[in-house]
Formats: sequence, C-alpha cells, structure tokens
Amino acid sequence: MRHGFVKVAAVTVPVKVADPTTNAENVKAKIDEAVKEQAKIIVCQELCLTGYTCQDLFYQETLLASAKEALLSVASHTKNIDALIFVGLPLEVEGKLYNVAAALCGGEILGFIPKRNLPTYNEFYEKRHFTEGPSEVREIVFGESIVPFGSNLLLECDSVPGLIVGCEICEDAWVPETPSTTHAVAGATLIVNLSASTETIGKAEYRNMLIKSLSGRLVCGYVYATAGEGESSQDLVFGANNIIAEYGSVLNQGKVFANEIVTADVDIERIRMERRRMNTFATNPYADYVIYPFHLEKTETKLSRTFYRRPFVPADENLKKERCELILSMQAEGLKQRLRHIGGKKIVLGLSGGLDSTLALLVCVKAFEELGLDPAGMITITMPGFGTTDRTYTNACDMARCVGATLREISIRKAVEVHFEDIGQSADVHDVTYENSQARERTQILMDVANKENAIVVGTGDMSELALGWATYNGDHMSMYGVNAGVPKTLVRHLVRFYSEDTSNEKLREVLTDVLNTPVSPELLPPKDGEIAQITEDVVGPYELHDFFLYYMLRCGYSPSKVYRIAVKTFAEAAEGEETYDEETILKWLKTFYRRFFSQQFKRSCLPDGVKIGSVALSPRGDLRMPSDASAKVWLNELDCL
Repeated sequence: MRHGFVKVAAVTVPVKVADPTTNAENVKAKIDEAVKEQAKIIVCQELCLTGYTCQDLFYQETLLASAKEALLSVASHTKNIDALIFVGLPLEVEGKLYNVAAALCGGEILGFIPKRNLPTYNEFYEKRHFTEGPSEVREIVFGESIVPFGSNLLLECDSVPGLIVGCEICEDAWVPETPSTTHAVAGATLIVNLSASTETIGKAEYRNMLIKSLSGRLVCGYVYATAGEGESSQDLVFGANNIIAEYGSVLNQGKVFANEIVTADVDIERIRMERRRMNTFATNPYADYVIYPFHLEKTETKLSRTFYRRPFVPADENLKKERCELILSMQAEGLKQRLRHIGGKKIVLGLSGGLDSTLALLVCVKAFEELGLDPAGMITITMPGFGTTDRTYTNACDMARCVGATLREISIRKAVEVHFEDIGQSADVHDVTYENSQARERTQILMDVANKENAIVVGTGDMSELALGWATYNGDHMSMYGVNAGVPKTLVRHLVRFYSEDTSNEKLREVLTDVLNTPVSPELLPPKDGEIAQITEDVVGPYELHDFFLYYMLRCGYSPSKVYRIAVKTFAEAAEGEETYDEETILKWLKTFYRRFFSQQFKRSCLPDGVKIGSVALSPRGDLRMPSDASAKVWLNELDCL
C-alpha cells in the first residue's frame, strides 16, 4: 500500500436462492480467493447471503435468522484476514426490514449501511419488502455487539493516509442525488457499491458509463460488485458485470456472465492530489457523518495495473485519427485566432527539417487553408549553420515546396563568425556560447524578416523541451506565437506520423517519413562524416522517459519515488520496436529531469503565447505557477534514498 496504491476486488458470489448457509460458505471461498490476489478491500454483491430474488421469502423469520447466522459465520472467518470486506443481507431493525451492506474487518462487524433508494418500477419492487434506510447513523444491537447503522457511515483506514470508504447499494448510484455524492463531499475517497443489476440489452454500456462518470465527478475510486450466477431466472438474468473505476477511467471490468473476481490497484494518493488541485471540489469534512476506524497492515501492494508508456499519445487505436485531427485543429485554431486579431496574412517560420518545425509547418498549412489565405504567405526560412546536414536541409526545402510555402535560404555562418570575433569566442571551442550564438542569430533573422514582411514569427519549440529547458533563452525559446507549446515530443512525433499517413501528397509523405526517421538534434555542432553529430537524447535523455516523468509528476502529483517505481514497472518490458530501460538508466534520467525542470523554470516564466492542448501545460499564465528560484533538493533527496 506504499504510494497510496490499494488493491480492491469486486466479487460476484454464486448464490443459492434462500440458502444463507450455503451462500456463507461461497462468500468465504470467494473472500479467500480475493485475499490470494492480495486484495485489501473486498466487495461482494447485494444480498449475497440470501440471494436478491427471494421475493416474499424476505418476510420469513427463518430466512432472516439464517442470514444473521450466516453473517456471524462470515465475520468469524475474517478474523485473521487483513482486509475490509462488504457483504449484503436483509436486516430487521426495530420491526422494519432493510437491505444492508455489512462491513467486516478482523472478525468484527464494523457497521451496517442501508440502501437509501428502493426501486419500484419495471422489474423491481423492493418497497414491497424493504424500508428506505436512514442517513443518520445510530447504534443497534446485533448478536452480542453494538454496531453503527446508517448510510452516513464512513470507514477510515489508520494505516493508509486518505483511504476513507463510503458505501451505497445498487439503485443509490442511479438516482440524481446519490449517497456517494455526500460521502465524497464528507471525505470518502473510495466508494463501494453492492449491486444486483439485471441484464438487458444495452444496459452494460450504460452501467459502464454511469460508474465511470460517478468516479470522475466525485474524484474517487469506485468498486462496483453485482449479482450473477445462481439468482432466480424466473423473469430475469443477472450479468455479474463487475467494474472498478478511478477518477473517470475504468481500471478493470468483468465480462458479462463471467461471474469472476475483478481486481485493480486504486491510487488513493492521486485522488487526494486531484482534490487538492480542484478548488471547486467543495468539501464538508465529516459533517453529519460518523467515522469508524479500521486497521490494515501496511504491506507492499504488488502492482497489477499498467501505466501507458506514452501517456500523452492517444492509446485507443479506434479514436487515434479523431484525436489527432482534434489536436491539429486546436493548434491551428489558436494560430487562426491570432492572425484574425492582428489582421495578419503572413507568418515566418524557421524550417530546420526537424520534427518540431515540421509539425509547426503542418499546423500553419491547416490554419492558412481554413482562413483561405495564400500559402505563399507562409515564409519559411532555412538557415544553414555549422551543424546543418544535407539530410535536414534537403527535407526542409522539399517540405516547403510541397505545401506551396515561400522558401528562403539565409546562411548564419558569416554573421555568427563576425559575432564570435566581436565577443572574443573561438570558433574551435564548441561550448554553450558556440551553440547558443547560432540559435540567437536564427531568431534575430526570423524576427527581423517578420517585421519587414508585416508577419509574425511562429515558434516551433515543444512542451518536452520547455520542461527540460532545452531551448536557448531568447533564441528558439522566443517567438510571437508558439503553436507547439502544449505538445510534448512523443506527441509531436505521433502527429507528424498521422499527417504523413493521411496526406495524399506522395512527395510530402516521403519527406515526412524521412523526418520521422531522422535523429532529434539542434544541429549546432559540426557533422561527423556528413552525419548528425549532436543527438539530443544522448545529452538530456530519452524523450519517452521524460514525457512519462512529466505526466506523472505534474498531472498526477506523484512523488519522485513513485514515478521511479511505476517507470521501472512500465519500461522493464517493451513491445517490438520499443526500448527497455533498466533501473539504473531510469534513475539517472529521472534525476536529470528533476534537476532541469527546477533549474529551467526561468525560461518558462516568460513564454510566448501558445494554446493549451492536453491536461498538462507549462504556461505561467495557465497551469503552472512556479517560482524560478524553487529548489529541487527535496525531490532529489528522495531519489538518493532509493
């Protein structure tokens, strides 16, 4: 449970209708199975000790007494089990019958949570048998114990910070004002739902959407366990469609009619971070609620959940084209609005033949097409320097011609050599001054040409470079509008590939394919045997690692040790064509990431305008308010302790 990961299980217990003794044994067996999966929160379905479809047999004292004995038997079974367990049963309280969830831990019954909303429509007629449960918590006698009873009961774990569990039952999740809403507002970070949802055509899709959206709206984990095998098929079937969701995403889901145990690792730390970040998530901690503590041993959760190695890149193949088109449209829309506002009909773009300037050009093409502007108004300038190779130079020229842009070539060699003489820099010393002088000369050319042409300079730098500070201050760091500022490097590559596959221009496709196969480089150092000598990822590290670090550090609020842990798990294996990284390599580049991210904030503090694309952005006017003098010591110290 380190780093806030808690393994949860949604369990469908096979039932024998109206046979609590048999059902209790089945519940015990399923609990034992879930424990073998290392689950710490185990949720069985609604009325699993009797079966949901008992109908008027719920009135029978014999059934109710047997259910009570069955619960005591299950509770006793949990005495040496390190988990919080929920089981469903009918319970008589003060002459009224309630549909309840019993919370068990360490052999004790911690509380009874009654169902608040009883459906009496279509195939449901629960009000015939049950009374709507009260929200207010009071104590009742059960066996030899005094047990809390009421919906407003939360269970707080004393060993996992922030793990507070609330419970609702089936229909409670389908109503406009769900009990889980007030549970979450009161502090619950994990909601469990004991359900007996009937299966009809289309209901599984709706159920999935409902649970996913509840977990997103309430910023919580959600464990939904529902009935399946054994319920009466007199008029209905039950699909056992168990679901585990977290903050708007389904972590795991059972197949309909599979009657399986579904497990997942819910990230309580992330939920807490999201709630801290969202000042509109109104809280009223513990108001009108009873908080009951429970204890779990703080053991290591063996992670079963996966983390996508490219979190910024569309993962769903079916949505990939749609998502790429949307991203390109967002970039183009930002540029279009800027051109409309200033009455501009021209842009100036430094075209290097690299990935970033290629994507920027494609965005400009789309913006110009939609504005109905002459593509000749896209003034692309290739500026050969000391490190320019024939490959990138040729690709830049061919690309500009393919899209109908105006192409100019302005060599920076003479100007930079004069500048070296002015400042006393030897051309044989290939240091940071040697490199940055070239970048700043190029920016000066772009800016002055833009003034001359009544145009704006479109920036090409991407978000990954901004995160690492891999940009020359007042060089490629500066522009009049940065179309790629919200796009990380892994996504830049993906968008260019998408465009190359989608275009009908064969020559453009050929050029874009070669750009994709060209190593990423600023080309500021002289080539070796005509080939690129300066490979960016050899200097700062692999971009797929840095983008992974950036997402989970900034978007999810993970600590350095947690980022390291999931990176080791994620990059230990690779699909065909992908790289693996060992622990030492990951730690090396993770330290580099934190050092650079903190030390280079001053560059991000004065970024040009640029549209936000995804859930992570670095603009000082948008998502990231960070002092330029912040120390990385605490973050790096945590990594030094690994």
